[in-house]
Amino acid sequence: MFDLGISPGDLVPFIIVGFAAQVIDGALGMAFGVISQTMLVSVLGVAPAAASATTHLVEIFTTGASGASHIAHRNVDWGLFKRLVPFGVAGGVLGAYLLSNIDASVARPYIMLYLTGIGFYLLVKAIRMSKPRFEDPRTTRPLAVVGGFLDAAGGGGWGPVVTSNLLIQGGDPAKVIGTVNTAEFLLALTISISFIATLGFSAFGVATLGMIIGGVVAAPFGAYLAKRVPARVLLFAVAFVLIATSLFSIAKAWHLVPGL
Repeated sequence: MFDLGISPGDLVPFIIVGFAAQVIDGALGMAFGVISQTMLVSVLGVAPAAASATTHLVEIFTTGASGASHIAHRNVDWGLFKRLVPFGVAGGVLGAYLLSNIDASVARPYIMLYLTGIGFYLLVKAIRMSKPRFEDPRTTRPLAVVGGFLDAAGGGGWGPVVTSNLLIQGGDPAKVIGTVNTAEFLLALTISISFIATLGFSAFGVATLGMIIGGVVAAPFGAYLAKRVPARVLLFAVAFVLIATSLFSIAKAWHLVPGL
């Protein structure tokens, strides 16, 4: 499966990337793809296509471990989970199928602009929050289809799109984050099957193995933080990460930052 003719020292940088990305993703329900791909390409010199393939395959393991940890901490709303998964997977399959015919990257900067606005809205909501009051999100199925489609066709989007919009609808941050992370396992598995079928396991090496190790080790920490951190602090953190990663993606797509 992997080329194991490597030294432990070769794995360390990728273990660190996987660990850091998964702690943030597990605690906030987003940003694993953005953080890991940015670090792999910009810092560690991995080719963009290999970084994308690696990230998707790693997510099978990290979302599985993260989902198990969230279940153990009782962060999962199973009613919401059942509404998200079938439609998220359907969107993911549709996105993977259309990927060869549609350049989804063209729309990505505009999606990121939308998510930046959502980030500022959540920031204001966190500032105004005094006593936590939550309600069951109602618009879930169309949201899951869009999130799954963008994740497959655009190289990311499930966490930022689904988590942020469920929070806007008044969902409990810990439950939303835990449920979205757990549902993402089945989505990542669906999308990654097409990568493996197309590229084979020969496309994955030291980066993949190192990130799997780091991500799986980090998974319990993210779930623990989502359970223990106050809802208002989680909203602040989600807003900050959403704004930062969305603006970075916009700058990268429109070549506003030299060297990106």
